[in-house]
Formats: sequence, structure tokens, C-alpha cells
Amino acid sequence: MKISVVIPVYYNQNNLRPLYADISAKLLDQDKYEWEIVMVDDGSKDKSYDIMKELSEKDERIKIYGLSRNFGSHAAILCGLSKCTGDCAVVKAADLQEPTEMILEMVDSWKKGNNVVLAVRKDRQEGKGQTLFANLYYWLVRKAALPNMPRGGFDVYLLDRKVINVMMQLDEKNSALTGQILWSGFRTEKIYYTRLQREIGESRWTLRKKIRLVTDTLFSFSTLPITIVSVIGTLSCFGATMWAVLVFVFKIMGLIDVSGWTTLFIFNLLSFGIIMLTLGILGGYLWRAFDASRNRPPYIIEEEHEQ
Repeated sequence: MKISVVIPVYYNQNNLRPLYADISAKLLDQDKYEWEIVMVDDGSKDKSYDIMKELSEKDERIKIYGLSRNFGSHAAILCGLSKCTGDCAVVKAADLQEPTEMILEMVDSWKKGNNVVLAVRKDRQEGKGQTLFANLYYWLVRKAALPNMPRGGFDVYLLDRKVINVMMQLDEKNSALTGQILWSGFRTEKIYYTRLQREIGESRWTLRKKIRLVTDTLFSFSTLPITIVSVIGTLSCFGATMWAVLVFVFKIMGLIDVSGWTTLFIFNLLSFGIIMLTLGILGGYLWRAFDASRNRPPYIIEEEHEQ
């Protein structure tokens, strides 16, 4: 029985040696399973790939791939899943914030017949700001897009070979892989863990990337954006109609004088803002449709090293 561990790497040069030592002690030294590690460098500009190459030369169970630029963790994970050869694959981050030993628990759950095993965060040893954003994001996803999203969210998960094949067939751009997994509906079990404080290096999970994740999730799995546009448009039409009737009545009654320029200005400004908001949301859908129609690959492999 072969287990693949897929690790996306982005500016993790200081984490990789401790990560390998941790995985080696807790997983690779056990003969119960055949192990394979697939590391994908997502366009890092530090020495991450050089260290990955050093580790792969040291251990033939490690396969490494380097993408030509930063395509995002979604693309890096897809690359790893497409190259892994295990009966199942566990996606694990390279920042040492998840306990490696829980992979064995996930494999045990998979052996019971679960096609997907999610490692759900029950608690976080992280800053309040980061925790607040994560909780808000997962709450929004549950309410607007995927009701089966775990309350604590997940980044680490196990996929059966059947599920991996489905992920490869979906070929969706500007989407969230975690959302695709939940959407697919395979038999799923959850295990819980506490996310540790990061001790080595700095997170590259910037505010821009967080906002991009929110928009990709909502545009891909929810009708909320277009519903907001429809509701705003309906309320605007209703308000405009009521205002027109009111103005007409006042005109007949002779109650309208020259004053009212400020009200008219505010109304026009509000209407313009609503129009621009609507165009922005519709433009988001159109751009995603255009990007998908170009049929560009989600990632480009520049370097690779396999034993």
C-alpha cells in the first residue's frame, strides 16, 4: 500500500530540512506502508529548490518539481497530485504548523473506506487577526457557497486515488481546490487537530491572496455575487419608481421649488456607485469565463528530479 505526501513549497528554505527530519522520523522510518514524497516549488526565489534537490538526492522516495513562476498553491498542489503514484495522497503544508503524526490517523480512516479525510482545525496558536479572518472566511463559505465546509476549515487532507482522478478531470481555473473537494461529495471523515504557531520563516499568505481566495470561492461555488446585483437592481428600480411617483404628486400639488439639488446629486452619486458595483461583479464573471476559454495550463514545470 503506497502513500504519497504532496507538499507545496513557497519560500520555505529554512523549513525543508526540519520538515524532512520530522517526516522521516514519524513516517518514513515505518515499514507498514510504502511512502512517496512529492515536493512542488511554486516559483520561490530563495534556495528552496536547491534544498529540495539536496533532499531528493539523499532519499530516492522524494520527487521534486519546480514551476516556472508562482502559480499559487492551488496549481502547485494540482501538479503534485498529477505526479504522485500512491493509492492515496495527503496534502501537507511545508511550514511545520500541522503535526505530521496525524497523517497516520488519516490513513487509518481511509482504510476504513473513506475517500476523503479532512484534517480540521479545532484551535489555532496564531494571532487574533489571522484567526478572525479565517473564521470569517469559513463562515461566509458555509453560508453562501458550501454548507459542508467544516467550521474550523482545513488545509491538510487525504484523497483517495479515485478522488485524485476526479480533481484532474475538473480542470477549473480561478477556483479553490478545497471547495472542489467538498463539492465532489465523496465519502468524507474529519479528524481534528490544533494548528501550531509558526516558528521558522514568515508566512507569504498576504492580504491580496486572502482576498483572491474569497473571490475565487464565491465566484466558483456561490450565486451570492450575482444575487447581490439582482437585489440591488430590484431595490434601485423600486426606489426610483416610488421617488418618481412622489415627485409627480408633489409637482401637481405645487410643493416643488428650485431647492433639492443636493438630494438629486446624492441620488445620482448613489446610482453611479451601484452601476459600477454591478459592472465590477459582472466583469469578474466575464473575466473568469474568458480565462477558462483560453485553455492555458494551470502550471508549467520548469525543472524536475525523479529517481
